[in-house]
Amino acid sequence: MKKLLILAFLLCVVAFSFAADTIIVHKDPRLDVFTAKQAAVNKLTSKMTSSGQYRGYRLQLLNTGSREDAFKLKSELLQLFPAQKTYVLYQSPYFKVRMGNFMQKSDALSFRSELAKKYPQNAYIVEDIIEYTPGEDDDPSSN
Repeated sequence: MKKLLILAFLLCVVAFSFAADTIIVHKDPRLDVFTAKQAAVNKLTSKMTSSGQYRGYRLQLLNTGSREDAFKLKSELLQLFPAQKTYVLYQSPYFKVRMGNFMQKSDALSFRSELAKKYPQNAYIVEDIIEYTPGEDDDPSSN
């Protein structure tokens, strides 16, 4: 009798220990959709500044003290690359000529190689606040 009680106790302990290791979670599949939308929102807002503008990249082509040289280069670039925006910034005492609005650094690198074919002057990539309007593929509410 004593052996039977010990055997029954051991079987209960073993059965209970196996049952405690298994957890079954039933979740609503809509949670996956919600999680994906929230991840898209987080990805987009991580590229924004506190003022609602976007962080991105531009190519800087010139840093000079001459205003005339800066605007001359800007007009040349607008003729060569009408699809890209060109900016002249004044940061005392220099005028800087920057070009493009790129969200990804890889996009700026590929445009820099295209620019080097037509315009041999060195350009380097700088981080800047850019003009960007999210498209439908970037809009997390459209998913």
